[in-house]
Amino acid sequence: MQFTQSQFSQRKARDPVSVPKPQPNHENHRNRQRKIVDLAPNWQDFVMQPPNQTPIDIHSEEFLARLQSRQLRLSIACASTFLTALLALPLLNYAFPEAMSSPTGGFTLTWLILGVLFFPFVWVIAWIFIRKSIALENAEVAEVAASASPSPSPYKGR
Repeated sequence: MQFTQSQFSQRKARDPVSVPKPQPNHENHRNRQRKIVDLAPNWQDFVMQPPNQTPIDIHSEEFLARLQSRQLRLSIACASTFLTALLALPLLNYAFPEAMSSPTGGFTLTWLILGVLFFPFVWVIAWIFIRKSIALENAEVAEVAASASPSPSPYKGR
């Protein structure tokens, strides 16, 4: 079987044994190290920079919608706690009639929960709601104040 020159060179290129391997070159090795060093991340890439924020407009739809949604979540949480306690009392009376009719502190347990302990429970829910609502508003005020006057980064200019 006869091979032409082009067939021979193609076969030689496909054959991994016949392809000569490049000899290590000192200059080539140095260039490879330089490329690795150039690809290494710069330490300044990991320094946290303050985000480029524009001042927040407290009258914008986005700001008001975010504040209202946070207040709505708080209101729903407090209302669901109240409703759970309100609906739990009849369920407890139905499930455990002997225990709920037992005398406790001069009342039956049902009347102790409904007449005496329910009002302090509502006051605790209201206190938590007011405290968290004020905290939400203070967080919004702090966010607006921070966006209005961004503090300079301690890393800039180094």
